[in-house]
Amino acid sequence: MNDLNLILKYHDRTKHQPSRYAASLGYMDWATQPDPFRSYKGAKKVKLPLALENSTPPYHLIFDDTAVPQAPLLLESLSQLFQFSLGIAAYKSANGTSWALRCNASSGNLQPTEGYVVLPPQVGVSEHTTIAHYAAYDHSLEILSEFDTSFWEELPKGSFLVSLSSILWREVWKYGERAFRYTQLDLGHALRALHVSAKMLGWNISLVDGCDIKDIDTLFGFDKKERFTPYEYEESDILLVVSKENEITCKIDTLLKDMPPHDTTVANTLSSSHHKWDIIGAINDATHFNPTSRLPLHVSSSNKREPSVEAKQVVMKRRSAQMMDAGRSKITKKQFTTILESVNAKKADVHLALFVHDVDEFESGMYLYVRDADDLSNLKGLLDASFEWSEVYEDLYLLRRGNFRAAAKQISCSQDIAKDGAFSLGMICKFSSLLKEDNPQKYKELYYECGAIGQQLYLESTSVGLNATGIGCFLDDIMHQLLGIQDASYQSLYHFTVGRAIVDMRVQTEQPYLYR
Repeated sequence: MNDLNLILKYHDRTKHQPSRYAASLGYMDWATQPDPFRSYKGAKKVKLPLALENSTPPYHLIFDDTAVPQAPLLLESLSQLFQFSLGIAAYKSANGTSWALRCNASSGNLQPTEGYVVLPPQVGVSEHTTIAHYAAYDHSLEILSEFDTSFWEELPKGSFLVSLSSILWREVWKYGERAFRYTQLDLGHALRALHVSAKMLGWNISLVDGCDIKDIDTLFGFDKKERFTPYEYEESDILLVVSKENEITCKIDTLLKDMPPHDTTVANTLSSSHHKWDIIGAINDATHFNPTSRLPLHVSSSNKREPSVEAKQVVMKRRSAQMMDAGRSKITKKQFTTILESVNAKKADVHLALFVHDVDEFESGMYLYVRDADDLSNLKGLLDASFEWSEVYEDLYLLRRGNFRAAAKQISCSQDIAKDGAFSLGMICKFSSLLKEDNPQKYKELYYECGAIGQQLYLESTSVGLNATGIGCFLDDIMHQLLGIQDASYQSLYHFTVGRAIVDMRVQTEQPYLYR
């Protein structure tokens, strides 16, 4: 079976249906719950200074490329980058159990995404080039390798590399065959969190392309399977260059030539035993290629935002709502349009199909937010012929009037949270046409874009005093039928809801890193 057929088969096989959900264990095997924190035995640790007291720009200004001064590359700025992207935002506790919440949202809070960095000689870290793992548990760098190289002569001063990788097992443990989808969404969340954190420092991130993904695996030692417990393997997803400059290009050949082999550090074991799902290995192999397109959700400076609190307050207060307050569901037009405009784009593969329940000056109904105007005529020809297509706001089209609360709940696996907020949505993605371009990696990249949109929706909702949550459990084809989608040209890959959360007073909150 070629990669395209396998991807289409996997995607169809892992759709939730009214009569059955995608295959999983069907119960929670708590004895094998994965450790959410990766660590490396044999690695030298460098504790990073906490950034909680650092002043950060107002949230609304970080999207203006000229408004935020560029920080120098220091241990303190590096610490802030990681703490406000992949670090712990808070600890929660209830009934004698505690758990960490990260700045980057994750399906089921299982955190399959890991972060790595390649640094030039840096005061406080090493006199040599270092390859390190970011350990969120105690906010430190675990040094995996130190060596000398001329690589940095190819980049602007103060530049460095960051990589995001995935441990599929963490999601597979709970979600079974559908877990591959959620892992890619989480990568998108983490990527957007990293992008926003970089903008808080006046830094830019660019995709390192033109190198084989297997070489990136080698750079971080993922090719040495003996360093990892079987079925807890880690693989590279994306390699980035962080710099004061924009659109940096580089090759990693010099790094690969100069680095020593990864043979002194061993990854911790996350679970005592594992349940194997053959389709997970197959879909991962079919899509494990270097990203080939633009970074998802390019930060735009065109949106007119109201003055806001410090960016760190928005990042640290982001939460996934567990319940929405249906009695306080109404939001203002300004809140609604600010959230939508925060994910606008000139070129995009993802549009938003919205169920608007309770927004001032907007009728209840089903809408489509078209994120790429070049796609409009195609969408009009593809979706239900009876749709109204009234443009009620820039790029926002009313498709059908009416109360869609019940439909939103049904589609979201009968979860009330989809109907009790101000609005919910599905991310409708170009699908078969992109995959047919002989680019199997695009399957993952579509999820990256959806996850990045989700992270931005979280942040923007938080910034205007609202709450949000991602919804991974939805009935794929019921959503398609409601829109009139009859083939695989478009697919819904992620759902979301925004409103005002009901706070569970039984759950206590504690600040992060109090006892490190």
